[in-house]
Amino acid sequence: MWTLARTQPGFHIGQSDPRALLPLAGPRTMADKTEEAGGIHFPFPFTPYAIQKDFMAALYQVLEAGKIGIFESPTGTGKSLSLICGALSWLRDFEQKKREEEERLLEAGADPLNDGKDQVPCPPPSCRESPGSPRATGEPDWVTQFVQKKEERDLVDRLKEEQVRRKKREERLQQIRHNAPLKFAAKRMRQEDEETERLLRLSREMLAAGTGPEQLAWGEEELVLAEYESDKEKGSTSGVDADEDDLEEEHVTKIYYCSRTHSQLAQFVHEVQKSPFGKDTRLVSLGSRQNLCVNEDVRKLGSVQLINDRCVELQRSKHEKKSVVEEEKPGRRRRLEARATCPFYSHKQLQLLRDEVLVEMKDIEQLVALGKEARACPYYGSRFAIPAAQLVVLPYQMLLHAAARQAAGIRLQGQVVVIDEAHNLIDTITGIHSVEVSGSQLCQAHSQLLQYTERYGKRLKAKNLMYIKQILYLLEKFVTVLGGNIKQNPNTQSLSQAGTELKTISDFLFQSQIDNINLFKVQRYCEKSMVSRKLLGFTERYGAVLAPSREQPKLSGFQHFLQSLQPGVTAAPAAPAEEGEDRAPRPTSPLMHIEGFLAALTTANQDGRVILSRQGSLSQSSLKFLLLNPAVHFAQVVKECRAVVLAGGTMQPVSDLREQLLACAGVQAERVVEFSCGHVIPADNILPLVICSGPSNQQLEFTYQKRELPQMMDETGRILCNLCSVVPGGVVCFFPSYEYQRQVHAHWDKSGLLARLAVRKKIFQEPKRVNQVEQVLLEYSRCIKHCGQAGGTVTGALMLSVVGGKMSEGINFSDNLGRCVVMVGMPFPSVRSAELQEKMAYLDQTLPRAPGQVPPGKALVENLCMKAVNQSIGRAIRHQKDFASIVLLDQRYARPPILAKLPAWIRDRVQVKATFGPAFAALRKFHREKSGSS
Repeated sequence: MWTLARTQPGFHIGQSDPRALLPLAGPRTMADKTEEAGGIHFPFPFTPYAIQKDFMAALYQVLEAGKIGIFESPTGTGKSLSLICGALSWLRDFEQKKREEEERLLEAGADPLNDGKDQVPCPPPSCRESPGSPRATGEPDWVTQFVQKKEERDLVDRLKEEQVRRKKREERLQQIRHNAPLKFAAKRMRQEDEETERLLRLSREMLAAGTGPEQLAWGEEELVLAEYESDKEKGSTSGVDADEDDLEEEHVTKIYYCSRTHSQLAQFVHEVQKSPFGKDTRLVSLGSRQNLCVNEDVRKLGSVQLINDRCVELQRSKHEKKSVVEEEKPGRRRRLEARATCPFYSHKQLQLLRDEVLVEMKDIEQLVALGKEARACPYYGSRFAIPAAQLVVLPYQMLLHAAARQAAGIRLQGQVVVIDEAHNLIDTITGIHSVEVSGSQLCQAHSQLLQYTERYGKRLKAKNLMYIKQILYLLEKFVTVLGGNIKQNPNTQSLSQAGTELKTISDFLFQSQIDNINLFKVQRYCEKSMVSRKLLGFTERYGAVLAPSREQPKLSGFQHFLQSLQPGVTAAPAAPAEEGEDRAPRPTSPLMHIEGFLAALTTANQDGRVILSRQGSLSQSSLKFLLLNPAVHFAQVVKECRAVVLAGGTMQPVSDLREQLLACAGVQAERVVEFSCGHVIPADNILPLVICSGPSNQQLEFTYQKRELPQMMDETGRILCNLCSVVPGGVVCFFPSYEYQRQVHAHWDKSGLLARLAVRKKIFQEPKRVNQVEQVLLEYSRCIKHCGQAGGTVTGALMLSVVGGKMSEGINFSDNLGRCVVMVGMPFPSVRSAELQEKMAYLDQTLPRAPGQVPPGKALVENLCMKAVNQSIGRAIRHQKDFASIVLLDQRYARPPILAKLPAWIRDRVQVKATFGPAFAALRKFHREKSGSS
């Protein structure tokens, strides 16, 4: 139950009974329409701020017009509620218009769905004319119109089918062009066919040679790879997919809302529950198997990949048990073992869970609790609820990765996507699609797979052996291209060359001598056969990696992978590990990581690079796939969706989103709409200062060349001493890096500045370990609270933090916890990074450069810097009555292009102080007035 605090003309704020709210599926009366905010009716739990009204009106128009919106609303301005009420108001009106249009068409005798079905009664057969015969001149008009319309629809259908076939053909050809030069295509196909035939022949010879396979121990049957059939040989997909088709239904128009973490998604769900739409919206929360699995035997596997593989394996077992009967061949005896199935995967229970989810919205924790109670899988139950849902809440990765979308049953065609916390969207997409494998992992996978083949080779079919040989060949070539030897210990192998090398995909394939291998087929084999899962089960069963006969001694690097297992080398299989014994969190198979690398290579085009990093020893060296153009993966989202909204508390600067992501994804400039609202705090509750010089007139410019000079570190300490003498409560000071913070702290300790600072503020440092952050923040908060009550010379605390660290994002320094935020220098990324250099070069080559503007590569560096600054300085102001000062210590902040990249609500109030005296006077006056009034 919610109540109305106060009403405001122009907005329907709500009634005492939430059921009186207009449901998404209910009619709307003329009396509800208003003339404010464009005449749009926005239910809201209380009287909204003016900026919230503007936000909702702009959001509504973006969704209605099918645009791409970039929305910036500072923390504390009610961004989540504005998104909820604005987006769901549009969905309410959209559904109402759709119903009205369907009713109008039905009254007119037309099909409401306009799907091409004939609505005119078909005349009897005696009245139909033969194809191609001339129509009688006295034929009724309705017959002529009916025939013409039917012919037109048939023609359109044929053209659409042809268009689809042509598009698929072009995509297939384009894929081939991206992955290898055309002049080598025919040669590669011949080489591939010859290699396949040769490997199959060798595999058959291996099977024919020697005696039959030895008897397997109990439980080993599950470790042996099943006979593999390619997609061409299979008649249908796996049983899981077939079962899910039974539950297929039409997808209604919906809004997909995604954010970074499950805690943020849970908070959003709670906001929806408290909103006027909480009772009438069909909301579904999606998550990974790791978050939603209620099968304890699967959950204890720990690793995301292991949980995924085991879950799919259990579903396959259920399907095979139901639909496959294995027949014994005459003269052949084979002991079949019962294969486990998941007790939570029942269609009847899943349907009940789906209906329960749609009736009352739940976050992830509530969904898991309901799944345990109903003994139904929340992962599959939530997936089955997607078609009928109006609002789907899910994490970034599930929406931004095409394979994850497909696995979850997400269809974006004609839907609305809202991406919150979108300031790091480019980095997120790049990170999702970038994969790195180490030399140690390559050697581990090769040794494990080789021993697996020695153990079970006689039981494997020819195709399994063929693909295993190809995988072994790939692993050997990957190690060779790094400069190592697959037969030697990776920890003790010293590489003759050290450094970093970047290659295009095609160059890497040719240099590695694997251009004759069809990586698409190998990657598909790994996915379908689950070879990495079998391999992990094999290594766990025998407690240690078995050294091949030609390899002595055992590679010590394997101990890191098998840390929970007993060490040792044996020539024969050791005793199986005890079942049920407690283990440390189970590591994934190294082959699982390599499968991800293969997948990245097969889905890459000219916008990807492979980084060969040689770092002394082979185990420390690595191969990394780097995605240079995230737009290739975002293009499908913006192409299929009706509208996309990118929202965040701080979106500035937005030029990289516009140019690197949207423009490169094919979005026209006129389709992009920007909206940035001010803050709810009064203008005099914030004091942003750019200070160009310190108390001793030392110019402040913290470049790489100058920032480590003793006089620069001394000047920074003197500035902080002065600030701490006038700022009450907490001061948060951000440094560009952990290393620079360490250097400055050591210098202050040696010079005595640290002791001077400690007179006014107790000093805390941001910890490097995540598990220590909460404890440090708790002590920091207690210190400020105690100092505020006790009085004395110590007036609070000083937190020394790092830009991009654990304190710069997601942690609120509200009220006395952050009365002043100091930014030391400009946190530019290291231009010596090979990845950044390649990205800059790529942007300089691909993006147009407007006259008078900096090159796109340089603009990227500036934008990365200012995004980090904006996230850090936004930590202090968190609500309407909060106040704080923001101090930017570097004269480069005074440059107009840099100032333009600050959020508008800060930029409009910035004061640039050339000398320290006036800056200090302004700070003292600001905090004296605010502390007195508070």
